Amino acid sequence: MKYGPFMAALRKGEPKHVYLLAGEEHYYIEKAKAAILERLFPAGEGLRDALEEAAPDMDADALIGLLETVPFFVPKHVVLVQDSPLFREKKRPAADGEEAKAAKGKKGDADKKEERLLHLLADMPDYAYVIFLCAGKADKRRKAYKTVEAAGAVLDADAVRPWEIGDWLAGKLAEIHREFDREAHAYFMGAVSMMHEVSLSYLDKEFEKLALYTAEKRIGRAELAAVFSGLPEVSSFAMMDAVSEKDVKKALTLLRRQTADGVYAPVLLALMVRHVRQLWQAKLLLAQGVRGKALGPSMKLNPFIAEKLGRASMKFSEPVLKRAMLSLIDADYLLKTGRGGAELLEDAVISLCR
Repeated sequence: MKYGPFMAALRKGEPKHVYLLAGEEHYYIEKAKAAILERLFPAGEGLRDALEEAAPDMDADALIGLLETVPFFVPKHVVLVQDSPLFREKKRPAADGEEAKAAKGKKGDADKKEERLLHLLADMPDYAYVIFLCAGKADKRRKAYKTVEAAGAVLDADAVRPWEIGDWLAGKLAEIHREFDREAHAYFMGAVSMMHEVSLSYLDKEFEKLALYTAEKRIGRAELAAVFSGLPEVSSFAMMDAVSEKDVKKALTLLRRQTADGVYAPVLLALMVRHVRQLWQAKLLLAQGVRGKALGPSMKLNPFIAEKLGRASMKFSEPVLKRAMLSLIDADYLLKTGRGGAELLEDAVISLCR
């Protein structure tokens, strides 16, 4: 279950006795864990006495004993289990020999213990709750996964891609009781589109700063830029935006500023190659009749950003984009061989903005 539906289900009805929170997005796992504990212990009352962490190497029988321990001072007993092997892909045993026989015997014992644990997870005592936390994708083929899915709830906390940020943004703005105007929305989406990896934890902290920075409910581009100015992707986005507008003076100013700030030329080169490739791709898709926000899925970009690139691509001819790409390929070779520097990037910007 994705984060949104998971949280919606958590708010309804009684909490489940078994949860699995697994995936690459640590931010979602931590938020879900906090929400589960809040449902079980409103305002944190009784949490300290009820919560217990299982040792990472605890075997199935020991975990059964822990889960069946009756609490004395509180009505609930909650166990956190970090990175349990129950949800990892099983390793294949050795093919033959004495080691294989020994491994087979151990596997048989482990399987019996696991079966006992799964039987308990499927029918937990009224006072017992368990939250499994996995830093990475869980193996959905495992019996343990299917048991938790049937008896409790599973969060698939997949990493968020730049084009998927819309749902998170809407939720976060609602949480801090703010909204973006059109320019601020475009600015934020553009900055996020430059990120190779989206760190929701980092963005979450920046939005908390934004809530403190202004008391206005409606946030404009100026307020957003003031808070996000330290983000490297913001300058990169602004530079690519200037290239798209063929504003050579602004593009060169931003390029030189980033170079002065210590951003490596190969990093800036990679961003320029990506931008030219996206403009070219958008132009080809437009020629095929793909328009507006429909460009998003084909380009694996947020629809808003893809639409903007589509409009920008109409300012460039295909020969210009081809020459720019070849120029950037040459610049890549010269940079790697130490025969050129930032001036190669300036030449590429000038040729694109003519």
